[in-house]
Amino acid sequence: MIVSDLVSVVIPCYNQAVFIEETVNSVLDSSYPNIEIILVNDGSIDNTEEVCKRLSRQYENVFYYSQANQGPSIARNHGIRKAKGVFILPLDSDDIISSDYISEAIKAFKSDPEVKVVYCEAEKFGEKEGKWKLKPFSLKRLALDNMIFVSALYKKKDWEACGGYSEDMVWGREDWEFWITMLKNGGKVVKLPITGFYYRIRTNSRRKGMTKERKEKIIEYINRKHREFIYGQLNGPLRFQRTHSRKYNTLLKMLGLLK
Repeated sequence: MIVSDLVSVVIPCYNQAVFIEETVNSVLDSSYPNIEIILVNDGSIDNTEEVCKRLSRQYENVFYYSQANQGPSIARNHGIRKAKGVFILPLDSDDIISSDYISEAIKAFKSDPEVKVVYCEAEKFGEKEGKWKLKPFSLKRLALDNMIFVSALYKKKDWEACGGYSEDMVWGREDWEFWITMLKNGGKVVKLPITGFYYRIRTNSRRKGMTKERKEKIIEYINRKHREFIYGQLNGPLRFQRTHSRKYNTLLKMLGLLK
């Protein structure tokens, strides 16, 4: 049963026992009162289960689920299927949010029914600190790269319409592909003027583990799945050197080498 005005914060957990409690506490400190927290243990081999079970016993609005290790897309989808909220906020188990992020996001949704996604300014912390400089949102920029981090709010009904996060996209950047799916056919995006999200930088983060081969697979996947959108925005396919995709495609068309 979906509960009106409830925000479901979905936190996949994989070997992050040392950080989970800090992440959960940042959500519990939110000024927005109507929240549930869904922890999904993605087959961790540390003491993640112990920490999550303790938190679910300690707080009545914290719920715990577990699965065999299958990756973040499947873990997020698992948690969102369990969610009772109208609104979803995915949050990785080592990141944190500000106390006003959710309340300000809900105000944005309520002020305009055409809003699909709400995010905010962000900062990095941990091994590297400072403002996370994100490009302004536009569909043309989204075709080239992602400027909406995974921890943006949206409605569960829109997740359902997207079919969830693509579970066959196993190389990373699944959040980028998800935003393309959700936004390519319309819907407003709001970026709040507050710093509401804090992204932890670690040596072994997935973002740092991006290889040339994985990048190629991601680009191939997006070109195949979202061909009409990508060609419409970039005048041809997304290229490995993504920034120059539109210029390169336009030149090839002028030369008759691209249809």
